[in-house]
This record gives sequence, C-alpha cells and structure tokens, in this order.
Amino acid sequence: MTKATELTDDGLLGRLIAGDEEAFTLLYRRRQPAIYRFVLHMSGRAAVAEDVTQEVFMALIRDAKRFDPTRGTLGGFLFGIARNHLRKRWEQERRLVPLADDAEERGELAASGGAGTDEFSARETVFRVRQAIATLPENYREVVVLCDLEEMSYDEAASALGSPVGTVRSRLHRARAMLLEKLRGVPVAGR
Repeated sequence: MTKATELTDDGLLGRLIAGDEEAFTLLYRRRQPAIYRFVLHMSGRAAVAEDVTQEVFMALIRDAKRFDPTRGTLGGFLFGIARNHLRKRWEQERRLVPLADDAEERGELAASGGAGTDEFSARETVFRVRQAIATLPENYREVVVLCDLEEMSYDEAASALGSPVGTVRSRLHRARAMLLEKLRGVPVAGR
C-alpha cells in the first residue's frame, strides 16, 4: 500500500469521503496555506482569511462528493469555494475590505529596526505592490493572486474562477498593464 503522504489529492479525497480523518488532515496541511494566502491577498485582513479558510475546509468535509474531477483539480475546487465565501462576506459587509492602514504598515516597516537600507527598500517595494494589487478591481485582482502569487496555471485559475482560459489570460494581461500603470514612478528596490 502507498504511504498516505504520497497519495494524490483525488486519493485522499476518496479516503475522506469514506470517513478517513487522517486523509482530511493531510489534505488540509497540503492545501490550507495556499487558500489562506489567496483570501488574505483578496481581503487584506488576516481575520477574514482565517475565517474563510476554515469555512472552505468545513465545506469540504460536508460536501466532498460535490467535487467533480472532470471539471478541474481539487485545488481549483477549493479556490472556487474560497472565492464564493469571500464574495458572500463582502455582500454581507456591503463594502470592499481595505488593507491595513498605510501608517500602521509603514510603522511596522520602520520598526523592523536594524534592517539595512536595501532590506527596507525591498519591503517598501513589496508594500507598494501589495497596495497596487489591492486596488485592482476584483476580477483582475483574482487572476493576479492566483496566477502570479499562487503560481497557478491558466487552466487551474480558470477552473477556480469558473471562467474560460481565454478570459483568465486576457484579464491577467490587462491586470498586469494596470499594475504597471499604478506603479509607474515608484522607485524599485536595488535601482
């Protein structure tokens, strides 16, 4: 028999459906970090990322049989659930969730103390890029987070978003152009 850690997502999902708690634990450990990062990038708040990530895996426990491998990967399925839960949350709040306050974030950067100028410049650049991504419209922000930050393929992102691959490609192209425009004139660390 194959070791549990060597099983594919589909194999673990089959074991989860059969009631194997260890399979759920392995799936959770494998998929939770990426789901959390996605929601964090989309919402800008750790508390929201924690809540939505928990909701995603609770949905997996309740409705694991809903996953259809002919429609995409388990990862794409979980990102789709995360996206839907996040949208529901936004509808409930009736507003887009902003990132941490600029002054607060910059205070954290400055408080890193002892960090060299290069490190501070790099952190400042990362902060500005995060800010620029957060200001993108939701449909563009999603593709940037999935394809550029989570390094998903176009097919996986299309599956997660329920969109054609061509739509993902065009949105990503447009989103990158928007980011370049937003970051124009922003000094890049190391230059």
